[in-house]
Amino acid sequence: MSYRIVVDSCCELQEQYKNDDRFRSVPLQLEVGDYKILDDENFNQKEFLEKVASSPECPKSACPSPETFMEAYHGDAEEVFVVTLSSHLSGSYNSAEVGKDMYLEKYGDKKIHVVDSETASCGETQLAMLILQYKEAGLSFEETVEKVEAFKLKMRTYFVLDNLETFRKNGRLTGVKALMVSSLNIKPIMVGVRGSIDQRGQAIGTNKALAKMADYLVSDVPDSKDRVLMITHCNCPDRAEYMRELMVKRASFKDIVIMDMAGVSSLYANDGGVIATL
Repeated sequence: MSYRIVVDSCCELQEQYKNDDRFRSVPLQLEVGDYKILDDENFNQKEFLEKVASSPECPKSACPSPETFMEAYHGDAEEVFVVTLSSHLSGSYNSAEVGKDMYLEKYGDKKIHVVDSETASCGETQLAMLILQYKEAGLSFEETVEKVEAFKLKMRTYFVLDNLETFRKNGRLTGVKALMVSSLNIKPIMVGVRGSIDQRGQAIGTNKALAKMADYLVSDVPDSKDRVLMITHCNCPDRAEYMRELMVKRASFKDIVIMDMAGVSSLYANDGGVIATL
């Protein structure tokens, strides 16, 4: 059966899928003071990071409307799979669900399943690519939903950022101890736990923090040889490549994908941030 994979714009897509008819990306809005843009194909990371650095106000994001999701579901596809940002971090999941109800009321019956990724960035990408893999292998709608939801519970997303100010100011770090990151060069290693953000460890300096993050990932995911390692970075390809080298020394993987962050991920990760998921 024909299908479509709808993602919100926090899901980084590889270049070959950005114009693929099987995918639709629904943009969030980014705000830095009076500066407002959609996180779509016109997003300029360099310009955005400069706005963030020069603004005294905390950058924010606004989730897509239910109507935007509803229109993304419309078309000839008989099955629609949706992957959104964690419902603990954004209203995107709720908008996608409301959009589903609106679609069914307006257009009639269609198989639509919304996945609350309980993560972000390349964690969403993992789930979107898994849906693609299962559908191309001929699995049914129900089988695909079951397998993706089961994989989500085993997936791990870690990140190391140069600063956590955007997370802190937006109230996303509840329960995480305060650290004098800038003055002591202490880098916390953060992990997504069922949609919330927790601190797994810390290290002095980015390279040591990335090494610890690599240790945690390999420890958490013993079946790495059957997994795709995904790494996203915010304007720091050298750090992403260093993370790849660290991981290759520790384990084997089905594949390794490195991507630059789009708008929402750049907003929260800030310049120099690295995210990795298995």
